[in-house]
Amino acid sequence: MGLASGDSALLRAGRAGRCSHAFLLAGTAVASFFAVVASAQEREPVAAEPAQPGQADTTLLDRITIISRTGETPIETMASVSQVEGEQLERRMASTPQDLLFSVPGVSVQADSKRVASSVNIRGLQDFGRVAVIVDGARQNFQRSGHGTQSMVFIDPELVQQVDVIRGPVANTYGSGAIGGVVFFDTKDAEDFLLPHETYAVSTTGRLETNGPGWTNSTVGAYRVTESFDVLGNIVWRDNSDYRDGSGDLSEGTGFDVLSGLVKSTIRPTENSELKLGWMGADDGWVEGLDRYDVGLKQNTFTARYHMADPDQPWLDLHVNTAYSRTGLDQTFLQDAAQYHSGTGMPIVIPAGSRTTYDLDTLGVDVWNTSRFATGPLDHELTYGGDWLSDDVETESPAGGSDVYTPSGKRRVWGAYIQDKIRFDWFEIVGALRYDSYSLDGASGESSGDRLSPRLTVGISPFEGGAMSGLQFYGTYAEGYRSPTVTETLMSGLHPNGVVFPFLPNPDLRPETAKTWELGINYGVDGLFHGDDRLRLKAAYFHNDISDYIGLRELSAFDPTAGCPFVPGPGRIPICNRYENFAEARIQGFELEGIYDAGAYFGGLSVSLMDGYRVSEGVREDLIDIPSSQVTAQLGVRLLEERLTLGGEVQYNAAPDGNDYADDYTLVNLFASYRATDNFRFDLRADNIFDVKYAHPLNASTTTPVYEPGINIKLAATLRFGG
Repeated sequence: MGLASGDSALLRAGRAGRCSHAFLLAGTAVASFFAVVASAQEREPVAAEPAQPGQADTTLLDRITIISRTGETPIETMASVSQVEGEQLERRMASTPQDLLFSVPGVSVQADSKRVASSVNIRGLQDFGRVAVIVDGARQNFQRSGHGTQSMVFIDPELVQQVDVIRGPVANTYGSGAIGGVVFFDTKDAEDFLLPHETYAVSTTGRLETNGPGWTNSTVGAYRVTESFDVLGNIVWRDNSDYRDGSGDLSEGTGFDVLSGLVKSTIRPTENSELKLGWMGADDGWVEGLDRYDVGLKQNTFTARYHMADPDQPWLDLHVNTAYSRTGLDQTFLQDAAQYHSGTGMPIVIPAGSRTTYDLDTLGVDVWNTSRFATGPLDHELTYGGDWLSDDVETESPAGGSDVYTPSGKRRVWGAYIQDKIRFDWFEIVGALRYDSYSLDGASGESSGDRLSPRLTVGISPFEGGAMSGLQFYGTYAEGYRSPTVTETLMSGLHPNGVVFPFLPNPDLRPETAKTWELGINYGVDGLFHGDDRLRLKAAYFHNDISDYIGLRELSAFDPTAGCPFVPGPGRIPICNRYENFAEARIQGFELEGIYDAGAYFGGLSVSLMDGYRVSEGVREDLIDIPSSQVTAQLGVRLLEERLTLGGEVQYNAAPDGNDYADDYTLVNLFASYRATDNFRFDLRADNIFDVKYAHPLNASTTTPVYEPGINIKLAATLRFGG
C-alpha cells in the first residue's frame, strides 16, 4: 500500500489489488443501492434546484459551530474559534488533514512521511490528548509512540462537510484533557447534500495529482425516504505514490493508499427530536523505515447522536451522544531485522513477515442539556452535563509481550460540568466549572486523580447602530486538566534498536494543568461598503501556563538520585528514559482571522504568531512542539455570474526559535473552479507553484528533516445528478 520498489514490490501489488477490488465492490454496492431507490420512486422527479455559486462563502463564519453547544456562530463566540466549510473545503482540494487545516491560525499538523496519519497541534500543544480530535462525537485517541508522529488521526477530507476549531482550554464542555483545544470534524449528511425538492442525489468526483502522483475517487449518494428519514453514503479511494520535494528529490515512503467510507442516517421520531446514526470506516496503508515496514490501518467508528428541543419548553435542549471506535494498526517487517530483546537485552533477529500490532477500543458517552430562562433583565443559557470515556489499549510485539513504546493498559476518564451564559443588553458573561476524574492501570502500575477547573469570560459590545454595532471585546480566564495516558505512565522495557537502555514506568505522574488568559475582539458587519458584502474578523492575544508539564526525560545511571539501573551488556549505555513532570511551560501568541466577501470578489487574512518555552530546574529551554509563525493572505474573484472562481494564496512561515534545521519559507498557491452547469464542476489547484524546498518544523528531527512536496497540481471533475 503506497510501497516503494524493491523487496516490497510484490506485497504492494497484492495489497493494491485487494484495495482496488474492495473499492470496486463498494462502489458497485452504492451505485446499485441508489439505482434501486431511484427506480422505485413512484412520483415524478422534481428538477434539481440550481446550486448557488459563492453561497457557501458569503455565509462563512455564520454557520453554527458544533463546539459551542449553545447554537452560536464563530463570530458570536467569545473564544478563538475557526470554521472550515462549504466553498472553502472545495477550494482546498485536501488529500490529508494537513491540507484541510491549511491557514487556520494557531493550528499546525504533524504528519512526517506518513501523510495519512496526522497529529494536530494547537498553540504549541499536541499528542496524548492535549488536543481533543472528535469525529461526529467520537473521540480519536489512537496513539503509537516512537520516532515521529505520536497521536494519529485518520479522517479522509472527502468525508467532511465542516471543521470547527476552538483554541485553548475554554471548551470545557467537550471532555477532559483538551488543554490545547478541540478540533471537531462533522461528516456529510443527507440534509445538507440534498436540495430542498430532491428525493435522491448522487455525486462523483475524480481527481488527479501530479506530485505524489495518484488518483482519488469520491462517490456520494443520498436518499430521502420520507420527511422524517434520510440516509447518505460516501466512498473514497486514494492511491498516491511517493512525492518529490522542491529540489526534485524523491521522498521515499511518502506514498499511501486509502479506502474509506461513511454511512449516516437521520431519523426524526417527532417534530422536536432527531437521531443521527453513523458508521465510518478506514482501510489505509503506507510504508515506514525506508521500506523496512509495511503498515496497515483499519478503523471502524459507530456513532449515535440524539437531540430533543421544544421551542415551547425553553428548559429542554437535550443531547445524548454515544460513540464506539475500534482502531487496529499492524506493522509488518518486510525484511529480517537485527534487534535487542526488550526484556533481556540480548541480540535477536525478527524474521520478515513478523507483525507488531496496536489495538485501541474507545467507548464514550456524552450527555448535556441547555435550559434558557430569564431572571429580571438577565437572560440565561444554563448548560449542564457529563461525559465518560474508556480507552482499552492492547499491543503485541514479535519478541513477546506488549510493545515497549506503547504498553497495554486501560484508562477511564469522566467528568461533569455546569456553564451559565448570561446576557444583559451590551454585556455578556460566561461562567463555568468542570470536575474531572481518571484512573488507569496496566502491568507496570496504576494511577488516578481528580480536579475542578473554572472558566470565566466577560464580553462587552459598547456600540449601538451603525458599522461599529458588530464590535465586541472579551476577556477570558480558563483552566484545563489533562490526565496522564497509559503510555506516559506505564511505558517499560529496553530500547530494542541501535543501543540498549531501559524505559521506566512512572505511576506517580501528576496531571498537567493549563491556566490561560485571553483577550479578544470579534467584529462582524453586513453591508459595510455596499448592500451584500460581509466582513468577519476575530483576533486574540493569549498566554498559557502549563504546570506539571509531562515529557520524556533522560536520566543518568551515574546519578544516585535518578533511580536509573545500569547492567552492562551488548549495546548497553548508562542512561534511562522516563516520563516525568519535569517542567513548567509558557506559551503565548497572537492570532487573527479576517474574511471579507462581496460576492464578485473576496479576500482573507490569517495571522499566527507564537512563542513558547519550558523551565526545568531553573533552566529555560525552547519547546520543540512550537510550530512556525504564519501569515496567510487569500484573494479571489467570481466571474461569469459567479460560475468561475479564480484566486490564490500566499503564506509566509517564520521558523520557531530553537529549531536548527527549519528555515523561513514562503508558499504560493493558485486555485480555480468552473461550474459548467448546475451539476458539473471543474476544480484546479496548484500548490507551491515556485517549487520551494522546505521542512515543516514539526515533521522532522535535527538529523532527519522530512521535506514537503514541491509543486503539485490537482485537477478534479465533479458530476452530480438528482431528482
